[in-house]
Amino acid sequence: MIPSLRSTSARLAIAVTLSFFVAFLVLGVGVRFTVSTMLDGDTRDVVRADEAGLLEVARDEGRGALLDEVRDRVDADDPASVYAVFDRAGRRVLGAPVRLPGPRNAQGWVEYVQDDGAGRGRVIARVHRFPDGWRLVTGQRTRSQDRFLALMLRTALAAALVAATLGALTGWLTSRWVSRRLRALDETAGRVGEGELGLRVPIDGSDDAFDRLARRFNAMLDRIEDLLGAVRHATDHIAHDLRTPLTRLRNRLEEARHRDDADRRAVLDAALAETDQLLQAFGALLRLARIESQPAVADAPAVDLSELVADAAELYTPSALELGLRLEVSAVPCRVRGDRDQLFQLLVNLLDNALKYAPRGTTVALRLDRVDGQALLAVDDEGPGVPEAERERVFDRFQRLEAHRGSPGIGLGLSLVRAIVLRHGGHVRLVDRAPGLGVRVSLPLAD
Repeated sequence: MIPSLRSTSARLAIAVTLSFFVAFLVLGVGVRFTVSTMLDGDTRDVVRADEAGLLEVARDEGRGALLDEVRDRVDADDPASVYAVFDRAGRRVLGAPVRLPGPRNAQGWVEYVQDDGAGRGRVIARVHRFPDGWRLVTGQRTRSQDRFLALMLRTALAAALVAATLGALTGWLTSRWVSRRLRALDETAGRVGEGELGLRVPIDGSDDAFDRLARRFNAMLDRIEDLLGAVRHATDHIAHDLRTPLTRLRNRLEEARHRDDADRRAVLDAALAETDQLLQAFGALLRLARIESQPAVADAPAVDLSELVADAAELYTPSALELGLRLEVSAVPCRVRGDRDQLFQLLVNLLDNALKYAPRGTTVALRLDRVDGQALLAVDDEGPGVPEAERERVFDRFQRLEAHRGSPGIGLGLSLVRAIVLRHGGHVRLVDRAPGLGVRVSLPLAD
């Protein structure tokens, strides 16, 4: 199928064709000009040598000898040479008929076209004017050079035609190759759009622009598949984890219908608490979705993380004292780029988790250090910890350990932490403190 002239492949083919044609045309013109200049230079050298010989005869032996020498050269019937002598009145005394351009007393180099019976051709000549007004014309016909240049021109035109043909063929092959490389992307995108989410673009390992594009395309599909999987995963957990509080809420409302006024208030208070927990879960889900959809914070303003650590510690110190816990805080100045509110939310979630599971009379430590160009945030408690097999799973939405199912919470705290850390270009991991759990968050420093 012939592609439309508006298509990129057709434009590429035309561009390659024109590039070949223009390149050969410029090369041909340049070569012809160079060769023509060289041939004209050689002709002028011959004319200059002939003129020097005749002037030497005139200087040594007089005008009569000059006329005899010119006559002998004319009689030699050299088809390339041109000789003529004119008197002071401009009349031709000897030699071939010559119509010199310019004024009658002109001298120096002249170039004109003359018909010598065998055809018209250029003549490169030199005119020497003697003190008494006589003039000597010495020249060379350039018919052979002109035939050679004409042959070069025809050859150059033929070469340009061949170049245009080769350019068109090369452009067509190039456009076919480009189209074939892009067709895999197009077909994969079409099939993925139809639901084959596991399909990927084949990579040939050449590491060219198309191969890098294919890798980025596959990475994008991987990310899309992960997000869709997370959505399905979250939907399953929403259906599972929210079904229980919704059932309890319905049961409490049903119970309130059959209670008298004295007991109804307590039932309604419990129903309101269930409703608040549901609203909290949906609010956390909305915050999580908003954070995950936001771009990275590479160009965000710098934030002093040590100030946020101090604010979070000040906020949770009363809660720690009320729970019988000691909150130890140490922080060195660290500036990171990011969203101040989200970074504070990260600290709040980590401290809330640590205080929730730490036994009474133990210590919760919050530290901020600079390590290898990173801001390292550490939150340690002495609680039951998390088994090693469960440490990655607890970052998923609504994931809670079986031992903690009865404790307050909705299972989205660590999911928010991971989303905030990833948006800020950092990493988060859990470590075992035996006893207790440690959370390590590393974020790139702004400086």
